[in-house]
Amino acid sequence: MNIHEYQAKSILMNFDIPILRGKVAHTVEEAEKIAAGFKSSRWVVKAQIHAGGRGKAGGVVLCSSLDEVRSAAQRLLGHRLVTHQTGPKGQEVKKIYVEEGCDFSQELYFSVVIDRVRQCLSFIASEAGGMDIEEVSQKSPEKILTVQIDPASGFQPYHGRKLAYGLGLKETLAQQMGQFAKNLYRCFQALDANLIEINPLVITKAGNLSALDAKMVFDDNGLYRHPEIEQLRDENEEDASELEAKRQGLSYVKLDGNIGCMVNGAGLAMATMDIIKLNGAEPANFLDVGGGATQDKVAAAFKLILADSNVEAILINIFGGIMRCDVIAQGIILAAKEVSLTVPMVVRLQGTNEKEGKQLLAESGLPIIAADDLGEAAAKAALVAKEAA
Repeated sequence: MNIHEYQAKSILMNFDIPILRGKVAHTVEEAEKIAAGFKSSRWVVKAQIHAGGRGKAGGVVLCSSLDEVRSAAQRLLGHRLVTHQTGPKGQEVKKIYVEEGCDFSQELYFSVVIDRVRQCLSFIASEAGGMDIEEVSQKSPEKILTVQIDPASGFQPYHGRKLAYGLGLKETLAQQMGQFAKNLYRCFQALDANLIEINPLVITKAGNLSALDAKMVFDDNGLYRHPEIEQLRDENEEDASELEAKRQGLSYVKLDGNIGCMVNGAGLAMATMDIIKLNGAEPANFLDVGGGATQDKVAAAFKLILADSNVEAILINIFGGIMRCDVIAQGIILAAKEVSLTVPMVVRLQGTNEKEGKQLLAESGLPIIAADDLGEAAAKAALVAKEAA
């Protein structure tokens, strides 16, 4: 689960991580009032969306007067911001973050991530922080510092020293870095995070570290332990179909292709998507109905696929182990009766009650294209999608 910058900074403050003063605003008048209350000569107005690259897209505006704050708020609120992470449609800015400005001498990059290869948490840091950090990682990987933390012993003082010296920090700043890294590690562990990214982490002219931006991603599977984090979810920033899938208990991710997929099992779903691409087509979604889905859940999954206007064909690939093929067939028929089926559908059923499932579909009157194996099913789906395009 993603949260906004202003929410992340509120969390960081609770873990004694230095940030600048700032407040969220939903209207132009509110933004101007917040800026005036800081008694500052400079402010930064930031679009609050769940996407990176805001700075390069004009979503972060440095202001030196209240008139400029008002102008920036008017330009951002209610408009769509297009970044390299939003896609061409962009995301509508419904709130902004007004923060006091500061003078700084250097931008650093700092993050904590789960290192799945080494099975530990890792700090990733760089002296070359800021908007071009992706380019730095590609063109100058030697500027990226990685420090792994043994989960058995946890964060130790020498980790902080290694990070500080690797970033060229000395004396007071080295001490601050040790405490900063320790607090960020504690925050990550306490809240079941998947990622905490501070970019930039700045060194102010006064000689202090401060988190100028913050991104946090949390493990959905750990949210039951953190209802206070769950409350920070902004459904306006999430895909409506994915939200509906969560309510139905389905594993669903919307993609940009034209072949809707319904599969039981995550591994089989990935294989189905791969073989669709091998046949020159693109999957429109990842959808795993699970091993013990009910008829109603299958019907809900079918409706999700049909709600996507990009779908030009449907591929249903079911291996009946725990999931029975006849239950899948009944769910498909139920959904097709409720939603007008306007695209061709290829179905491959194999396993438990396979014969009964195929018979139900054959007698349903639905325009179904049968397939006996996955390769055949993907080829047929790619062909009918191409013909329908």
